[in-house]
Amino acid sequence: MAALRGLRSVLDFIYLAAGVLAALSLVAILVLIVVQMLARWTGEVFPGAPDYAGYAMAAASFLAFANALNRGSHIRVSILLNAVPHKFRRVIEVWCFTIGAAVMWYFCWYAYRFVYWSWKFNDISQGQDKTPLWIPQSAMLIGAVILAIALTDHLIHVLFRGDHRITRDLADQSHGE
Repeated sequence: MAALRGLRSVLDFIYLAAGVLAALSLVAILVLIVVQMLARWTGEVFPGAPDYAGYAMAAASFLAFANALNRGSHIRVSILLNAVPHKFRRVIEVWCFTIGAAVMWYFCWYAYRFVYWSWKFNDISQGQDKTPLWIPQSAMLIGAVILAIALTDHLIHVLFRGDHRITRDLADQSHGE
């Protein structure tokens, strides 16, 4: 039982760390935009700034997925889940998490192959930055793997405990509507 608690704390730390890295990627976008503005005002050129901002946006998106899932920030249609009896709700949740985890692991496999072949062929960006593409693609792959782990984690939790671990902050969600 102590090993499971340790695993739970490691997984929660990974989800939180990915969320923090996503937030830092958003800060990097801000810094890149400000530096590019300053360069234009001074007559200098910051080659590759839009490319780097795009890489940071992809990293922010994929790294945030698992943390957003655990906090209930993903769009979930719960009208059906609230209308069915608890017994059927569990079946629907198992089905959804199974499909979600399977699709995400499938995506991870092909994302891994994508990163591998970019590295193998030394594929570089076509912009002024000449960045090896496997570097920004790796952030996407890492975020995808963390989301696949999170979906599998919730599936296992639903199977053995009967409910998922997604928390909902209704006050937080009401600001987005």
